[in-house]
Amino acid sequence: MNNTLEYNYDIVVVGAGHAGCEAALCAARLGYNTIIFTVSIDSIAMMPCNPNIGGTSKGHLVREIDALGGQMGINIDKTFIQSKMLNKSKGPAVHSLRAQADKKNYSAKMRETLENTEGLDIRQAEVASIIVEDGVIKGIKTTSGTVYNAKAVILCTGVYLKAKCISGDDISYTGPNGLAAANSLSQSLIDNGIEIRRFKTGTPARVDKRTIDFSKMDEQKGDEQITPFSFNNKAEDIEREQISCWLTYTNEETHDIIRNNIERSPLFSGVIEGTGPRYCPSIEDKVMRFSDKNRHQVFIEPEGEYTNEMYIGGMSTSLPEDVQFRMYRSVPGLENAHIVRNGYAIEYDCINPLQLKQSLEFKKVSGLFAAGQINGSSGYEEAAAQGIVAGINSVMYIKGEKPVIIDRSQGYIGVLIDDLVTKGTNEPYRMMTSRAEYRLLLRQDNADQRMTPLGYKLGLISEERYQKYLTKISMIEDEVNRIKEVYVSPSDEVNDIMKSYNTTPITTGISLEELIRRPELDYNKTASFDKKRKPLDSDITEQVENMIKYEGYIIRQKRQVEQYRKMEKKMIPETLDYDEVPSLRLEARQKLKEFRPVSVGQASRISGVSPADISVLLVYLEHYKATK
Repeated sequence: MNNTLEYNYDIVVVGAGHAGCEAALCAARLGYNTIIFTVSIDSIAMMPCNPNIGGTSKGHLVREIDALGGQMGINIDKTFIQSKMLNKSKGPAVHSLRAQADKKNYSAKMRETLENTEGLDIRQAEVASIIVEDGVIKGIKTTSGTVYNAKAVILCTGVYLKAKCISGDDISYTGPNGLAAANSLSQSLIDNGIEIRRFKTGTPARVDKRTIDFSKMDEQKGDEQITPFSFNNKAEDIEREQISCWLTYTNEETHDIIRNNIERSPLFSGVIEGTGPRYCPSIEDKVMRFSDKNRHQVFIEPEGEYTNEMYIGGMSTSLPEDVQFRMYRSVPGLENAHIVRNGYAIEYDCINPLQLKQSLEFKKVSGLFAAGQINGSSGYEEAAAQGIVAGINSVMYIKGEKPVIIDRSQGYIGVLIDDLVTKGTNEPYRMMTSRAEYRLLLRQDNADQRMTPLGYKLGLISEERYQKYLTKISMIEDEVNRIKEVYVSPSDEVNDIMKSYNTTPITTGISLEELIRRPELDYNKTASFDKKRKPLDSDITEQVENMIKYEGYIIRQKRQVEQYRKMEKKMIPETLDYDEVPSLRLEARQKLKEFRPVSVGQASRISGVSPADISVLLVYLEHYKATK
């Protein structure tokens, strides 16, 4: 008698973190019967590290997810306790929204969304293995032996694969917050020819708010004018009382404590084997690598309205408990701080992302996708961005249609995925604005213009929302065109206003467009010159100003994109034999054979392939096509 339970689903999602939630919601919303697995239902969309969403470049990802029809932006708009636009003193290309979350509420609201999505089941269980037949995914099996047959599987395992938490000599073989690790799945992946590697990330201590002396810190308030993450919302829809964060600094005493105990750091003693994130290092890493700096920023951030726990941002550590005690208490304002949870490092298994196609499907296993930290990335936002793409492409796979590829000129999502699957990563990958070549085109404020038509075409954006989007675009275009026709004549009144803004007075008639382009002026400052101006929402006026002020730069970048796309459109036949391409350098030949790029553009971004190799490849492709 066969006692094995079997279930049938279209799509199985393994893991209910930020990647898993977006993947599962996307698949179910597109009409496919989906199940999502988690080691604990109480940990859905958990934030085991920093209690915030967004930040530099990450805010771009959240707005793109929202514009595609994802959930992260909607969820943080419901649950934030502080909102702040970063880099406002710089140009619009690097403006990035960041919000402190109530961690418990964020998780609860996301769980509520999952539980009330038609066609989506949640299951608390550990997935032990994937089921593969002739290189095609057939489903998964849990540790209890239950089989879930599926047409597509998405791995969103986060930091749980063979997870190990380390604080000095104290090692626990668990995931974050003591949750069970997933110890079986790694071997199943290896057995199916998937390369596994070991990465590490970390988190700081949490301390009791009642034991902090905030008088020794600088208060960091939220913005008076809130900017929503979701294009569905207006500022007035989400206004609420905000909670302050605080800024303090380490000092030489802090650094001496770390230096004097560095041999006890698992990172430096060799206990930690995994590679850590370069751009979000531990405090011991910062002190040892940047010995010339006599202090480092420390942000004190609330974990939520439900708790007194405060997150010590900038001081992640795996040092022993007694060292942490002295180290944290050396920081101004933390002299009497009571540690609620020690900082720790976490090691986990992940894959080499070069094994993935741009669709996030594995090259070796058809119908198997991966998203989030399993792909070598770090961050909630990076995970969610990959999750929605994997969800979309799992559906396209089942439908037998071409995958949806967001390229580097379309979004930060495209930059993120292309970097991972084309360049690979030897450390936890973090999104940064500097990674995007076309930053002025990929601003967070125009994410809806770049992504919403695609989300609508796929079925993730409702008709109502799409019509609102079209109305907005029409209003932006109308206002830009109107401004180009408005001329301002010189007068004492006008020139007095000019002088008040420290800009050159006018002596002849000048267009409003030219005035807005002046560094000292902007759309709002020119309102008094524009008597026929109608009131418009801030999200529209922001677009109008950026389109006018940076028109020349935007045109130039669009030309660059045209050149980029020409290379992306030069496809490389799957059957191309690189051994037949003459004059290719040995390294390039090896890399191209191993990676099998789909286009010349993608080939050009592979490490070890030079511009000269690309020239050789282009010449050969012309000959190849002519003979076929």
